[in-house]
Amino acid sequence: MFAAVIPIVYITYGIRKGQWADRHVGQRQRRLLLIPVIMTSVGAGIGGMLWLDAPRPMLALVAAMLATLAVLLPVTAFWKISVHCAVSAGAVAMLAITYGALVWLAVLVVVAIAWSRVELRAHTLAQTMAGALAGAVVAGLVFATVSA
Repeated sequence: MFAAVIPIVYITYGIRKGQWADRHVGQRQRRLLLIPVIMTSVGAGIGGMLWLDAPRPMLALVAAMLATLAVLLPVTAFWKISVHCAVSAGAVAMLAITYGALVWLAVLVVVAIAWSRVELRAHTLAQTMAGALAGAVVAGLVFATVSA
């Protein structure tokens, strides 16, 4: 609810209001408005999870998401780092921590996402690589720490 539904509803509202052109929110300056809203929603979700004593791995997953957004936000102020690549690489890192090294084959999904972002001219290769690296490192470290 807090990590997906509320952010999508807010993005859809922003599209209808004319704040951004599409659900990808391609303009870097517009992302500076959107990311803090998503972070607030995710933070509220974490608060609810703590209050309801959610399972530790679930809390770790959402905390990793919040930490990744916290790292991407200041970078977004001056550079259009790929959130798509950060999220997908972070997911692969958390899956690998949970299920083992074989999951790293899912890196091919991250590569496909990066290729598509470059092909669509939404990002440069450097922006996709930086996003993937940031997502994998931040989400992986936070997930491993919180879920331990």
